[in-house]
Amino acid sequence: MEYPIVLIALLLCIQLYFAIAKKYNIVDKPNERSSHTRITLRGGGMIFPIAYLLFMGYEVLFNHYAFYLDNAPIPNFWLFGLGLLLICAVSFIDDIIDLSSKIRLIFHFISVTLLLYFLNAFKLLPFWAIPMCYILIIGILNAYNFMDGINGISGLYSVVLLGSLWFVNQYLVEFVTPDFIIYPIMAAVVFLYFNFRKRARCFLGDIGSMGIAFWILALLGLLIIKTGELKYLLFLTVYGIDVISTIAERLRLKEDIFKPHRRHLYQLFANEQQVDHRLISFAYALLQVVICGIIIKEDRLGLWLFPLIALPLMVLYLILKYRLKNTSTM
Repeated sequence: MEYPIVLIALLLCIQLYFAIAKKYNIVDKPNERSSHTRITLRGGGMIFPIAYLLFMGYEVLFNHYAFYLDNAPIPNFWLFGLGLLLICAVSFIDDIIDLSSKIRLIFHFISVTLLLYFLNAFKLLPFWAIPMCYILIIGILNAYNFMDGINGISGLYSVVLLGSLWFVNQYLVEFVTPDFIIYPIMAAVVFLYFNFRKRARCFLGDIGSMGIAFWILALLGLLIIKTGELKYLLFLTVYGIDVISTIAERLRLKEDIFKPHRRHLYQLFANEQQVDHRLISFAYALLQVVICGIIIKEDRLGLWLFPLIALPLMVLYLILKYRLKNTSTM
């Protein structure tokens, strides 16, 4: 009975947000760099911090999770929540008014610090690994934001990642309470109902892309620490290949990598080839499903799994991009 009630609550909350967003004109206006052509409500990703609040409400009321921060058990979901709400708050402000990159970076640093405390990383990892964690986590958060450019892509991709994490947690190794995975899945499904359309009713906004990426990174961190297996980072392979390759291309062209652009592979398909956004999003998600299946099943190759998965995908990416660029210039 818990999950239907949560789904209804999430649906009511996002509908209420739509009314607020319309009243205060919180919208995404298309420009020459956009992959959409209509003014659309921005900030639908507020559903993820709300999902966290519902999760904690249920934990405190029905599972007797400690209300006070100091008495909370491990993992300390309050620490995670402080980081999530902080990064979502600054991202939502950035959705409304453009904040400077320095201000965003400061708040991202604080949120990542809270995330590392949540993961107990400062005690479990050697000191030299901590700076690498900051760089990796902040990089992935921004990469997730870069990839959120067409209808359905980050919503479907997130459902794939969360579903894979749920499968691992349910059948291989339990690394967290299942509801900590199920609640963001429900939030993503509710969001997709309004976004995975030919004409989306809302976009994630920075609050959504940062929020769900933060939640996924928390789960990946818990899993990697529990198992000691870095292979689960490959759950992010498809997004990772696209972002890293595009950044390398823009650096080669001496472009500002933080400015909007249309060089991602999914953007070339959507803008140059006019492929339906939903088909592109589904293809990205399906490819990641296959990769996650391989990662979950394979437990003998160790770190060799990284080149065996990443290199063929990189070759496929480069071939597709080369052909698309040649087609668009003909």
